[in-house]
Amino acid sequence: MMYYENLAEMYTGDDVTPDFYGWVFPKSDHVAVGTGTVTHKTDIKKFQLATRLRAHDKILGGKIIRVEAHPLPQQPRPRRVADRVALVGDAAGYVTKCAGEGIYFAAKSGRMCAEAIVEGSENGKKMEDEGDMRRYVERWDKTYCSMFKVLEVLEKVFYKSNPAREALVELCRDEYVQKITLDSYLYKKVAQGNPLEDLKLAANTIGSLLRANALKKEMDKI
Repeated sequence: MMYYENLAEMYTGDDVTPDFYGWVFPKSDHVAVGTGTVTHKTDIKKFQLATRLRAHDKILGGKIIRVEAHPLPQQPRPRRVADRVALVGDAAGYVTKCAGEGIYFAAKSGRMCAEAIVEGSENGKKMEDEGDMRRYVERWDKTYCSMFKVLEVLEKVFYKSNPAREALVELCRDEYVQKITLDSYLYKKVAQGNPLEDLKLAANTIGSLLRANALKKEMDKI
């Protein structure tokens, strides 16, 4: 716990997960050691063990307190409103791809839905209807849909193989990438970058992916 008091770690690789990432982060008086994947349930124990092995020296002497698993609904459901019922949070599919973040979007969607109810009911003077619920979904999509789509593209491009993940790590060494990533994370919308820097980033991305593909071909030969 002392090692992880102010630290979180992220692990990538086929041993940890074929399509997402593993993690170790502090929670109160213990650490959470986990792995994210959409693979078969029978493989999850294998990946969880691999994640613990990656962090072995740092969690040595610890004991497993609880083992749990939950689905990550990483795609906003096409139907989130029916009559006077609206889905929010995980039920609505508000977990981002690439990052797996859901807590902020769960709380925010609940608030936006409540605001739509208050507005539609005129502060409780009348019964809200399906149209009021749909306004919440429309506002949600307008505010956050682009963020979800960008993260979906990033996951498809960079999480498909170990070389592609290495390309992502290479890109993340760039300070501009770090800045727009942090800004996007903090403000929950795609950060507006510098056009010239964006062109350089596009060129660097292509270069990193080409090197990743070349590395993958070499690995396939082996």
